[in-house]
Amino acid sequence: MTNPGPIDDVSIGGEMIRLGQFVKFAGLLDSGGTVKEAIADGDITVNGEVDLRRGRQLHPGDVVAFEERRARVCA
Repeated sequence: MTNPGPIDDVSIGGEMIRLGQFVKFAGLLDSGGTVKEAIADGDITVNGEVDLRRGRQLHPGDVVAFEERRARVCA
C-alpha cells in the first residue's frame, strides 16, 4: 500500500456541504458526471471508509479521499 498524499484544507464557508458537491469544489474531480460515477464505484472515501451516498452531509474535520489526493472540510 502506498502512503497517502498530504491533506489539503478546503474552506466551504459554512457548516455543511454534500459529498458530491465537495469532491468537485475541492478539485478532486472536475465534472459532476465523473463525481457521480466515482462515488457509485466506491472510489471515494470519507474518513477512511467508502461512502456511496452522493448526498452525504460533510462537516468540518471530515477527510475525503480520491486516489492519492485528500481534502479536509474546513468551515
